[in-house]
Amino acid sequence: MEPIQDFNAERVALCHALHDLGTARLSPGSTGNASVRVAGGMLISPTGQACANATPDDLVFVDDSGNTPAGQLKPSSEWHMHNAIYRHYPDAGAIVHCHSRFATTLAALRKGIPAYHYMVAVAGGDSIECADYATFGTDTLATLVVEALRNRSACLMANHGQIAYAATPHAALDLAIQVEDLAAGYYQCLAIGEPQLLTDREMREVLEKFGSYGQQD
Repeated sequence: MEPIQDFNAERVALCHALHDLGTARLSPGSTGNASVRVAGGMLISPTGQACANATPDDLVFVDDSGNTPAGQLKPSSEWHMHNAIYRHYPDAGAIVHCHSRFATTLAALRKGIPAYHYMVAVAGGDSIECADYATFGTDTLATLVVEALRNRSACLMANHGQIAYAATPHAALDLAIQVEDLAAGYYQCLAIGEPQLLTDREMREVLEKFGSYGQQD
């Protein structure tokens, strides 16, 4: 195996996102993890370490085949899931996985987030799906998450949490924060009753407008 490249810029960017993930309190203890795509593989946070404590040197390189060169910390137990997303979704440049409170609450009910609010489209579809349950850190869970992400960039994970991807670590974190806010809103709706959902036509219009929304490259 070739020597690990430094990837200094990617390490710094991922560390900043991990620190902000901790500050946002989206994952208690050491439950959150994040990664960034690099040449030949990914850099991912190590297992068993609180996000707020991550340093650039702690980040673990895992190659595209799932091999981890010696001399590093152990990668997050969810590296299979990150690896599978990068393989299946070329536009994924970084991934954030967390156990945020409201997303996890809905996931424990095995509920996704329907079109109760037009901002559900921020994840790319007319809903945010909930992947079926499988044990953490398994190829089975990775397969289920990849399926739930079809035509979307975020999903919930049954009895587990949420995962989001974007072009950069901070963009992925921003999406995870928005998913958590949407989960909280839907939870509050359910506490009162069933919300009136937007129609398929209304969500198609939203998705079309999102194509030109904001500052475009």
